[in-house]
Amino acid sequence: MEWDSDSEGPSGAEEEEGEEVEELGLGFLLREGGKGAAFSFAVEKMFVGSDPAAGTGPDPSNCGFVVTDALEPDFPIIYVNRGFEESTGYRAEEVLGRNCRFLQCRGPFAQRRHPLVSDTMVAEIRRCLEEGIEFQGDLLNFRKDGSPVMNRLQLTPIYGDDDTITHIMGVQFFTDTNIDLGSVPGSIKEIQQPVIMQAYSRPAYSREFCSIFQLSDEVLCQKILCRLSPRDIASVGSVCTRFYQLTENDDLWMMVCQNAWGNETTRALETVQGAKRLGWGRLARELTTLESVAWRKVSVGGSVEPSRCNFSACAVGNRVVLFGGEGVNMQPMNDTFVLDLNASKPEWRHVDVRAAPPGRWGHTLSCLNGSWLVVFGGCGRQGLLNDVFILDLDAQNPTWREIASLAPPLPRSWHSSCTVDGTKLVVSGGCADSGVLLSDTFLLDVTMEKPVWREIPASWTPPSRLGHSLSVYDGRKILMFGGLAKSGPLRLRSSDVFTMDLSEESPCWRCITGSGMPGAGNPAGIGPPPRLDHVAVSLPGGRILIFGGSVAGLHSASQLYLLDPTEDKPTWRILNVPGRPPRFAWGHSTCVVGGTRAIVLGGQTGEEWMLTEIHELSLASSLV
Repeated sequence: MEWDSDSEGPSGAEEEEGEEVEELGLGFLLREGGKGAAFSFAVEKMFVGSDPAAGTGPDPSNCGFVVTDALEPDFPIIYVNRGFEESTGYRAEEVLGRNCRFLQCRGPFAQRRHPLVSDTMVAEIRRCLEEGIEFQGDLLNFRKDGSPVMNRLQLTPIYGDDDTITHIMGVQFFTDTNIDLGSVPGSIKEIQQPVIMQAYSRPAYSREFCSIFQLSDEVLCQKILCRLSPRDIASVGSVCTRFYQLTENDDLWMMVCQNAWGNETTRALETVQGAKRLGWGRLARELTTLESVAWRKVSVGGSVEPSRCNFSACAVGNRVVLFGGEGVNMQPMNDTFVLDLNASKPEWRHVDVRAAPPGRWGHTLSCLNGSWLVVFGGCGRQGLLNDVFILDLDAQNPTWREIASLAPPLPRSWHSSCTVDGTKLVVSGGCADSGVLLSDTFLLDVTMEKPVWREIPASWTPPSRLGHSLSVYDGRKILMFGGLAKSGPLRLRSSDVFTMDLSEESPCWRCITGSGMPGAGNPAGIGPPPRLDHVAVSLPGGRILIFGGSVAGLHSASQLYLLDPTEDKPTWRILNVPGRPPRFAWGHSTCVVGGTRAIVLGGQTGEEWMLTEIHELSLASSLV
């Protein structure tokens, strides 16, 4: 939380990490151990001898509380309390991801620190942050409306398990100060009457100020604002009264989410219970910052009989669909089960389908075009398979239909697949006959009258592997992570990340993590340990969440790792999540339901595979 720069610079940090903070009156407690007691004591000392009524100390009602990420560049804010919002006039969505130095600027229009802000005090803050020690002092700040306020500031570094400073916690007690600063340069009060209100009566004059104010609200929303990212929209709302009112419109936020996350995700969000009550603006904030993410355990009725492992599952709207798997005595299964999470009492239901595919395990199940299920490959009674079957789950009489495709890839199991454009199936890697690992990538458009498999040519491919994951982000880009990969004569667990853009004329694989690979770079952050049979979750905004699997060494498989491959320098982040994660983190299957819930199924206890208890990673607060 560096308050020392003369100008405000944006921060690229998006994800909050670290320990959860809870407000309890005037005390701030850390759920986990560490320096929490010392921090709470330091806060209490600031109240000693205070009597706000007599003007002898800070008023606890004007207490702002801020947490910043010390592991990210520029100390971005990851949490502010309601006291901060009420005392400064800035909403949380306007400041998350920014450095706290904007409080030294007089109003949202100012670009530089106000000259009356003490250079000596700013330098002292800088020194304390660099040396990792506490700071306490008074600093001149400004509310959003430009009015001055004195900030009695307490900064405390918070340490992680390895004695590394992970966060900076700041307590701010705001008191009014009588300093005559004149009018606020470019403030809303100054602009609103002489300029904005005259824009409609004297267009020529307003054009000299800013021609954008001559545009209608409809044009601004549908042609300009809706094309911005959710984080940018939150910032635009602080520009002026008119923009603030526009960005309070829930229909605008829906268009922003639709452009940022795609039609499919937006349609799924519309069907989620509680989403309308939350509103698109709040939903965009929580899915962007992940401030409300939490684990919870859900017990469901019904049963998947007979018991099985090595099944595959996917989401169809707010339903979870399970197909096939390995039954008792390695029996290949070919039945279909559905779990409707919108039901008041969710329970597994066996779906009576016609013309079921041959039983299999080690296959993939994907969703296409809203309600179509597509199965590819796996291992059946007669060995490895390379067939494709499709089922319309919403049909009156659901019937599996085999797709007679030309030039199919080699039969395989333990491969990975994903879908793009709602019509195309992408298959990569896996294990062929005699245990040979594969490194090819194929694409099939199942809507064609005579579908033809097309191998995606590449001058270089990632090492052959099985048990990896394939995820879609940013429209038509795919990301491969982990697996058991070939390394010379050995087969080793991998933690490398590879990407491919299918919208390019000549798609090619790129390695964005790891070493010794063409185009490789070693990003900042602690990457997940090498693993296979994990799960990868695609979140709104293009981020990928990695969880579980068979992990090398003694590392915990229950830790969540987050990667945004759209960043210039993709960085792994550890996501610390409250709640009850799955106890066993191997052999899971997962899918994202409604864009707001990652459902984790299965997990081996050593004796059985649990399907009557599922774990939900909820991304939005109203849905927990």
